Amino acid sequence: MYSGTSTGRSGKDLYGTNPELFSDLISTVNTESEKSAASFYNSLAEDYHLVYQDWNASIKRQAKVIDELLQSHLSNRPDRILDCTCGIGTQALGLSELNYHVHGTDISSASIQRAQEEAHKRALPVTFQVADIRQLATEVPSQFDVIISFDNSLPHLKNPTDFLLALENVSAKLNSEGIFLGSTRDYDLLLKEKPTSTTPVISVVDGIKTITFQLWEWQENHTYIVDHFTLKGGNNEFETKVRKAEYAAFTRSEMSDLFTEAGFSKIEWLMPDESGFYQPIFIARPG
Repeated sequence: MYSGTSTGRSGKDLYGTNPELFSDLISTVNTESEKSAASFYNSLAEDYHLVYQDWNASIKRQAKVIDELLQSHLSNRPDRILDCTCGIGTQALGLSELNYHVHGTDISSASIQRAQEEAHKRALPVTFQVADIRQLATEVPSQFDVIISFDNSLPHLKNPTDFLLALENVSAKLNSEGIFLGSTRDYDLLLKEKPTSTTPVISVVDGIKTITFQLWEWQENHTYIVDHFTLKGGNNEFETKVRKAEYAAFTRSEMSDLFTEAGFSKIEWLMPDESGFYQPIFIARPG
């Protein structure tokens, strides 16, 4: 699923831009109003790589960080890894390139199809299937030594009940000596600042200039609605798509409490200056 640079599932989270600067470039706007995670990522799958300036470089960079964490937190190399919110494969592909045995799942069927295509292009043995993180116990066979969920995917679960259900299903698929690790945005900071936009990511892919950014509308219950803009074109004429999503801004303390309630122990948080990753990373072990 999602996160990152300007979105919530990508490179660097930077704030404070004025997207109105691009308003005179927009020739056609296609706005989609459905805010569910599945609909959001089904629509975004074809363009998801554009939230990064260089998706292939990000694949390798993120895999390197995760590999180092696995080596430092496990006594033995894990045999099986489940990426339970894999999206189009950003982490799963990179870990497979490092010879890990990876299975990826996501609620978005279009993202899974894109991930399968990307794995085929790279001749990687990673496998994928459509599955809801809240139903892993019944939808995904086997157990895993490591389960991951990076790029701010978990906060799509907007209420604590769903969040807890997801964690319980992760716990059910994790070996007793395994670890669950992933990342979210720094909501402790964001709840203080409440930014209303992200910095645009500008790139050129196959000769086509693209600009991606988000507008955030904060709600009273510490959720926020995202308008995710993708502009493609050139010569000052851009076709624009706007996709909608909604996130919950759980603090690290709130998430740690939910981890504990779901039966995890030894919950650890690593900030970007400690891990080298662009978002805070959580590491949790079964109780």
